[in-house]
Amino acid sequence: MGLFSRKPKLPPADRPPLAPDERVLAWAAVGNGEGDGVVVASNLGLWLPGRGHRLGWHDILKAVWSGRELTVTPAETLVERDGYTVVADCPTETYLLLDPGELPHQVRARVTRSVAHTEHHPVPGGGARVAARRAPGVDGLTWTVRLDPGTPPDGEDLLAETDRLVSAARAATAPVDG
Repeated sequence: MGLFSRKPKLPPADRPPLAPDERVLAWAAVGNGEGDGVVVASNLGLWLPGRGHRLGWHDILKAVWSGRELTVTPAETLVERDGYTVVADCPTETYLLLDPGELPHQVRARVTRSVAHTEHHPVPGGGARVAARRAPGVDGLTWTVRLDPGTPPDGEDLLAETDRLVSAARAATAPVDG
């Protein structure tokens, strides 16, 4: 590829059902030789092969680029609370990308940019990460509590503590009037 050459456009057959205000930022074919589709990064989220829907940037707990493989850990909703959601790691999904282009950079930048606040705390039965994320089309921040693997998701003690932690984080990150 020359200095000014561009990656070919996403083939129409591989184009996900984008929302009217959604645009493709980067894409890469999944390269295990079986024609397993493409990974597409848009301004609103990540389209992964085999999923009929987009993962919002704020719904991706972790994304790791190994130099050949993109591994994505989506969030699984466990409990909807007043003003926040308790989530845990879904199983990771790994995609071999032989010609990744800008895709790993876009994924990292978008996931990182979605995080406004993150702090880890001990909770009954384990640990949890309180996070505030920017979600496309949502005014303000979306709050989540991600339970560490092995932390039991139920129990009044846990939910009382997550309520307290989210309230404290909201207070600490609220804009100061002035």
